[in-house]
Amino acid sequence: MQVDDLATSGSKQVTARAANLVACRSCGTLAPMGQTACRRCHAALSSREPDSLSRVWAWLTAGVILYIPANIYPMLLTKTLGSQEESTIVGGAIELVHYGAYFVAFIVLFASVAIPVAKFFAIGLLAWSVQRGSRLSGHRRMQLYEITEFIGRWSMIDVFVVAILTALVQLGFLASINPGPAAVCFALSVVFTMLSAQSFDPRLIWDSIEESDRRAER
Repeated sequence: MQVDDLATSGSKQVTARAANLVACRSCGTLAPMGQTACRRCHAALSSREPDSLSRVWAWLTAGVILYIPANIYPMLLTKTLGSQEESTIVGGAIELVHYGAYFVAFIVLFASVAIPVAKFFAIGLLAWSVQRGSRLSGHRRMQLYEITEFIGRWSMIDVFVVAILTALVQLGFLASINPGPAAVCFALSVVFTMLSAQSFDPRLIWDSIEESDRRAER
């Protein structure tokens, strides 16, 4: 029986594993079960990523822990005529509001607060749903996973702004801008959260649905 016949036979969808196939996570190419490397991109093949959820929770926990000092400590150290000012993420956004830069303040808060917090909840929800089950459909959870992966890189906007300002504003005694300790914590938090999302194997979503179906049939 061909793969297409397997996929369309019956009312239930057939997964790649049930059809004795494995999909490459890099390029999406299907290969016979047991093949260790993708023929197209030569990436390593595995039916399921080993210890996927353990790595997801480990990276996510590290990201959440580092996000706390990223909001407590100053992101920017601004020196003007010998005096130094320190600005946190939220404090910098409030100053932008005072200067009338409402749109820039919104972008800073959205990219540095809303997106990271939403990613923490989304990744945690996906991992929890695989372990404990969820009423959300598999397609909804896949959409949530894809959105989480897509928006992850935009959390680095704050770090890019700090890097640009540090490079441009270096006028010695008159004025200078340097990154604060929060910049390092924030960058590491974003990186760890991205690694957490990449460690999640979305194929586990469909495994959890199959497990729920088997329990319902008993």
